[in-house]
Amino acid sequence: MPISVLTPPSPALRSVNAALKSPTAVRGTRALAPASGSPADATDALPVHVLDEVGAAAGTPHAALTGWRFHLAAEGRVVAAAEARITPDGWAFSHFSEGPYVASTQRALRQAESLPTLLQPRLLSVPELYMVTLWLRADATAPAESGTVDPADLLVPLAPAPPGIRAHRAVRAGDLLPALRDRLAGARLLGSSA
Repeated sequence: MPISVLTPPSPALRSVNAALKSPTAVRGTRALAPASGSPADATDALPVHVLDEVGAAAGTPHAALTGWRFHLAAEGRVVAAAEARITPDGWAFSHFSEGPYVASTQRALRQAESLPTLLQPRLLSVPELYMVTLWLRADATAPAESGTVDPADLLVPLAPAPPGIRAHRAVRAGDLLPALRDRLAGARLLGSSA
């Protein structure tokens, strides 16, 4: 079943497209170097949310919308990603990235398209665990700003995932988030006994 992709804010896309045309901005990103061939196009826009304090008391977690990530395709394949962040002055280009999360996100999106339910993809970052997941909202009509993680939502940890967390396995948020809380509580106990 196709996934329900949100439309990014026009200023976010414009900021990424302007950065793609800037030799200074693309410098240092091998996949976007002029010698790599045709220019890249922004595709697969996903809102990026950050879930801080996952180890806090149980309850309905809320993740803040912090940006939009665009995959960059050249010659028919995704080669990098670009992110736009919200600032006090509006949307602005943040950075390019090439690491393993780019290919892992593409793989997770393909997995999501094979699921029998219509879901809305987003990225969910869990900084406390150095973890990023593809967040598949059960409410496919939710606006991008809505950051309430419903227990029925699916989370697909991207590779590389933290030790003990299996990458590319869709897990209900209601099952994964308590496990992440337990993991953080255990790490804090180990840290306090040192």
